[in-house]
Amino acid sequence: MGKDKLRELAVVLFERVKKNASIDWTIKESVKAKLKVIVKRTLRQYGYPPDMQKLATETVLKQAELIAEEITRGE
Repeated sequence: MGKDKLRELAVVLFERVKKNASIDWTIKESVKAKLKVIVKRTLRQYGYPPDMQKLATETVLKQAELIAEEITRGE
């Protein structure tokens, strides 16, 4: 994937996670599962290599947890 496409993917992932995150999403497994599906679907949509999707999904969710306060503050 090119840098521009990766940058676009990162922005889209951030916006989708932000849109679907709730205040207690880091605690509720059902919300985490929903976010995981959204991330995986987005990665597939952008042609992210299938063998790297699991690690990418985990990385995106870990990063989202680190900025969870900022994400949920916007609601």
